[in-house]
Amino acid sequence: MTAEQMTLARGLNAGLRQALTDDEKVVLLGEDIGALGGVFRVTDGLQREFGPRRVVDTPLAESGILGTAVGLAYRGYRPVVEIQFDGFVYVAFDQIVSQVAKMRARTGGAVSMPLTIRIPVAGGIGAAEHHSESPEAYFVHTAGLRVVSVSNPQDAATVLRQAIASDDPVVFFEPKRLYHVKGPVELEDLGAARPMGAAHVVRPGRDVTVATWGSHVSTAIDAAEAMADDGASVEVIDLRSLSPWDADTVVASVRRTGRLVVVQEGPRQAGVGAEICATVTERCFEHLQAPPVRVTGHDIPYPPAKLEGHHVPDLDRVCFGIDQALGRVPLDVPTARPEEVAA
Repeated sequence: MTAEQMTLARGLNAGLRQALTDDEKVVLLGEDIGALGGVFRVTDGLQREFGPRRVVDTPLAESGILGTAVGLAYRGYRPVVEIQFDGFVYVAFDQIVSQVAKMRARTGGAVSMPLTIRIPVAGGIGAAEHHSESPEAYFVHTAGLRVVSVSNPQDAATVLRQAIASDDPVVFFEPKRLYHVKGPVELEDLGAARPMGAAHVVRPGRDVTVATWGSHVSTAIDAAEAMADDGASVEVIDLRSLSPWDADTVVASVRRTGRLVVVQEGPRQAGVGAEICATVTERCFEHLQAPPVRVTGHDIPYPPAKLEGHHVPDLDRVCFGIDQALGRVPLDVPTARPEEVAA
């Protein structure tokens, strides 16, 4: 099939359409996903094509939506739930961590949960409170869930179809600020596609490894290009899957480069980047030429829209982190005591 230029949002739409076509047990549920086509128009036209019994406009009740999806999955359906904005998922958190994540283990494998939870994620669009969260650490910490995050239209279409076809529950993060980014999309054979859990080296390099996911893959590529002008060769890895994450690909890269920078938009403390740095330190200790560096959001509630530029990692902050890893500037280690921070 010939590749077609699409936005990331249209790539998701194409993936959903193909999944609905391929399997009559696939059902979409969410707030305003039918007649409206979703806040970001990801499900535009699908209710007209497949009907209101397969593309279901639900009440504004995330816990109820997830509870309904659990029942559908229990009965052999493959529900795909849309959480309208990232900050709204907490209402359904108990359903996800207590039911969705544990059902297979609780039943000794007798019951699977082929459930996909789509969550528009992160900031950079000037949104209101509760509309720009990066909650991936909560779900990565929860055994029984797969967690993925896409960074381009092709992965949007393919990884979403892989998630829907999986017998495990998948939390599927969609970076909101990438919805209108365009790229080639081909509805490829899933059997021949890159596995859902495999990372992708999107730019080879020799001097430092930058590992990231979602909206910051493009930021990391821009930083690599900028650092090339300054004589540094930067390898960029799109993790794609956060749980399980492809440690082997990152470890192999760091053993060659000797340095690691992890970029995440979520807060620094106990974030996904901390796990990556710890694992790389354990497995690459003799190869590391510098301590791993994290470039992250700050340990604060997500700021108002006019201040988010100071919070979201940008090109300058990523380049600074690479310079830290290369020893060109000192490591920025926080030294304030907790009582000083509180004051």
